[in-house]
Amino acid sequence: MQQGNTLEHLHASESAQRAVMERARKALGGIILGKNDQITLALACLLARGHLLIEDLPGLGKTMLAQSLARVLGLSFRRIQFTSDLLPADIIGVSVFRQDRGEFEFQPGPVFSQLILADEVNRATPKAQSALLEAMEEHQVSVDGTTRELPEPFFVVATQNPGDQIGTFPLPESQLDRFLMRVELGYPNEASERELLAGEDRRELLKDIEAVANPDMLNALQESASAVHVTDALFDYIQALVRHTRESADIEIGLSPRGAQALVAAAKALAFIENHSGAYPDDVQAVFAAIAGHRLKPASGTRFRTPTELCQHVLDSVAIP
Repeated sequence: MQQGNTLEHLHASESAQRAVMERARKALGGIILGKNDQITLALACLLARGHLLIEDLPGLGKTMLAQSLARVLGLSFRRIQFTSDLLPADIIGVSVFRQDRGEFEFQPGPVFSQLILADEVNRATPKAQSALLEAMEEHQVSVDGTTRELPEPFFVVATQNPGDQIGTFPLPESQLDRFLMRVELGYPNEASERELLAGEDRRELLKDIEAVANPDMLNALQESASAVHVTDALFDYIQALVRHTRESADIEIGLSPRGAQALVAAAKALAFIENHSGAYPDDVQAVFAAIAGHRLKPASGTRFRTPTELCQHVLDSVAIP
């Protein structure tokens, strides 16, 4: 009887967790109209304990999505506007001499928050961009010889303008690899745009959103997502995809082992959100472009001109087990 009660409790807990994710999707969908797939990917990225890069033209809702994620998940939030004169100390913080005490006191920068919006991250110089590297990889920063831990959970959601726009500094491959996923929002469909034009200002709606989770609950959700079952056959499929990116004549630099791990973690997180009994090939395919698009370097002679086309080529070239 005790074992039966324990199983019932576990199932009830999983059911409640999935209900939380569904409420989060619904709340976000009320702010970011017509972008359900991107919203689901963003939630899967955070469940997989990853950082998110949102790339698109200005005015398409990138910043609003980041703010909405923090509000819905109950996370502390700080926004850093990346500009060409931004310094690392503006992000990390600085030690200030207190004359009355005769000692230095560290003043934490905006990076000491649970969700950081690095807005227009590629408008800052490489020196300022590099201030996030240690924070994103190790959840800590080093200042004046002292290592300081960042809050848990810790996420960076960065927005990026297209690289061909004036005043941008391309992110190096090492920093791009710190982002678990890269997504594009794109223009809204006609019905969503009409609702956007005729409806209430989304910034006003954002003020009324209630959190459906908190940091402790998010940690439990992440644990459940990481426990999603993956079969040996699915591992074979993922390895075949990764191997193809390394051997294809259309790709100069394929997925690294860390990229392969990211693919597994994201597929498990998506399977959890979609209430699947385990991770399936459909889950891998749904996250593949977001995981691989910013990591693959196309060969100079390839006919595939966009990351989306290149990722779809990889998926089309590898048989599903």
